[in-house]
Amino acid sequence: MFSLFSQWYKRKFSDPNAVTLLVILLTVFLFIYLFNNLLMPVFVAVAIAFLLDLPVYRLIHLGLSRTISVSIVVAVFIGVSLVGILGLMPVIWQQSSNLLQEVPHMVSKGQIYLLTLPEQYPELINAEQIETLISAVNEKLIEWGQVALRASLNSISDIVALLIYLILVPLMVFFFLKDKKELIANVTSFLPKERLMATQVGDEMHQQIMNYIRGKVIEIVIVGTASTIAFIALGLNYAVLLGVLVGLSVLVPYVGATIVTFPVLLVALFQFGTGSEFGYVMLAYGIIQAIDGNIIVPLLFSEAVNLHPVTIIVAVILFGGMWGFWGVFFAIPLATLVKAVLNAWPSNHELLEKASVD
Repeated sequence: MFSLFSQWYKRKFSDPNAVTLLVILLTVFLFIYLFNNLLMPVFVAVAIAFLLDLPVYRLIHLGLSRTISVSIVVAVFIGVSLVGILGLMPVIWQQSSNLLQEVPHMVSKGQIYLLTLPEQYPELINAEQIETLISAVNEKLIEWGQVALRASLNSISDIVALLIYLILVPLMVFFFLKDKKELIANVTSFLPKERLMATQVGDEMHQQIMNYIRGKVIEIVIVGTASTIAFIALGLNYAVLLGVLVGLSVLVPYVGATIVTFPVLLVALFQFGTGSEFGYVMLAYGIIQAIDGNIIVPLLFSEAVNLHPVTIIVAVILFGGMWGFWGVFFAIPLATLVKAVLNAWPSNHELLEKASVD
C-alpha cells in the first residue's frame, strides 16, 4: 500500500510547480473557510473592485491618471448605488410589509379551497389528508414567524454592521483599484519561485472571475428590470418586490429560478384566480426565464456554461454550504477553478517527456 501511494505521489507531485499550486490552494481554502465571516467586507470589496476594473482601465487609456480614474469610477458607483438603494428600498419595504400582512388571508383562502377538495374528488382525497396538510402548514407558519421575530430582534446589530460596511467597503474598493499592482506584487513576493503553474491558473481565473461578476450584475439588472416592467404592465400586486426577487434568483443557477417561481405563482393565483390574467403573468414569467437561459446566459457566460449542469448544481451546494451567499455567488468561478487546475496539472505523459529531456 505504501509503495502504491509513493508511486502515485511521485507521478503527481514530482513537479515543484504542482506542489506550489497545491499549497497555495490549500492555504487559501483554509484561510477563507476559517475566517469567512470576518472577511465578508473584504469579499464584497474584492467583488466590486473586479466589477469596476474595466471602467478604470478605460479612463486610464483615455489619458487620466490611475488615482483620478479610480476616484471618478468609485464616486459614480457610490452615487448610482445610493440612488438605486434609496429609490428601491422604500418600495420593496412597503410591498414586503403588505405581502406579510396579506399572508394570513392567503392561507385562509387556501385552507377553504383545500377543504372543498374531498367533496370534488372523493376517490382521490379524503378529509383526514387535508386536515393533516393544513396542520403541517400552520406549524410551518408558526416556525417561520418565530424565525422572523428573532431576525427582527437581531436587526439592530445588523444595521450597525451594515453602517460599518458602508464606510469600510468603499475605502477598500478605492485602494484595491488604486494600488492594484503594488498589492499583487506584495502578495507574490511571499510565494515560491516555482509557481509557473499557479501563475497560469491565476491569470486564467482573474479573467474568468472578472467576466463572471460583470456578467452576473448585468444579468441581474436585465432580468430584474424586465420582470418588474412585465409585472407592472400586467397589474400584478407587489410587482417591484417580485421583480427584484426574480432578478436576484439568477445568483443560484437552476435552483433560484425554481424557488422564485412559487411566490410569483401564488401571488398571481390569489390575485387573479385561474383566469386568463393568471395565464398571462405566468406566460410572461416563462418567456423571461427562457430568454435568460437561452440568450442572456450564453452571451454573458459563454465559457462558464460549458460546465455540465450537474457540476454547477454540485458546486452551488458544496460552496454555498461552506461559504454561504458568496459561495453561491462564486460557485461557477470556483467550479471553473477546479477545472482549470485539473487541466493545468501535469499528466503522466508530460512528466515522462520532461524526465526524458532532463
